Amino acid sequence: MSSSKRILLVDDSPQDVEMTLEAMAEDRQDHEVITLRDGAEALDYLYRRNAFADRPAGQPAVVLLDLKMPKVDGMEVLRQLKSDPQLKLVPVVIMTSSREEQDVIGCYQLGANAYVVKPATFREFVETVKHLVAFWMMTNEPPPAGGRKTQRAGG
Repeated sequence: MSSSKRILLVDDSPQDVEMTLEAMAEDRQDHEVITLRDGAEALDYLYRRNAFADRPAGQPAVVLLDLKMPKVDGMEVLRQLKSDPQLKLVPVVIMTSSREEQDVIGCYQLGANAYVVKPATFREFVETVKHLVAFWMMTNEPPPAGGRKTQRAGG
């Protein structure tokens, strides 16, 4: 499957992962979803190391990233991703239960592409995920492979 259809979901809550996958299934779109439980796994996946050394080339079209996770938290994953010239253009959507102002500001300062507070009800959660996936997988125009600048015709 092409990397342009790959979603990386990083969340330590089995319930939130299950609801997210259910929402994506309801949309009946053909996206490959990679689910990981913590930030350390996410970094290994993105850098193609350890258990993910042999994964297919290419980066996900979007990373859905929780903040409060074991081993390496989402803020640190975001920091590393956005400070790496090879990975900084990968879109990252923070999906968290945190409404703390310092988290929101910190994530945007580090380069998050969006910050979404997980809705409390199942139906709202499902609808939110559907909208996110529709935007990032169908509406958003991703950067060219490799992030190279292209010249526009006619300015």
